[in-house]
Amino acid sequence: MTKMFATIQEVLDFAIAREQDAHGFYTKLAGTMKDPAMKQAFLEFAAEELEHKARLEAVKQGEYGPVDNSLPIPRMAIAECLKEVTPSSDMEYATALTLAMKREKATYMLYLRLASEAKSKPMAELFLALAHQEANHKLRFEIEYDDVVLKEN
Repeated sequence: MTKMFATIQEVLDFAIAREQDAHGFYTKLAGTMKDPAMKQAFLEFAAEELEHKARLEAVKQGEYGPVDNSLPIPRMAIAECLKEVTPSSDMEYATALTLAMKREKATYMLYLRLASEAKSKPMAELFLALAHQEANHKLRFEIEYDDVVLKEN
């Protein structure tokens, strides 16, 4: 059963908690990495999640303009072609990117589902904006995967 939200403030609290969880996830993974470059990559992912959290907190304080959900979300669909991966301390960069893509896709799908179940138009628009943001994160990882991994093969 999907969590139901009564107010936009509850939506924002939920999204802020998700970003904090993602920060913790990437930070924890960074701590297990033997390769310094991998450690740095995960620390950068973690830092981005804190930036997203800060943006959501600004929205919660009323410091955000209207939401524009009219732009299409570009798709590469690389993540959909890759198998699920398990985090490990010796994973390669390609595996780390796959993990990040899959995680961002799952969050994107969650926000889409919550948008479809929202009780008000402003709440649905906020969830769609959050979904759009997650889709862009996934796209960023897919572009990196395409530029680094697929071009090497």
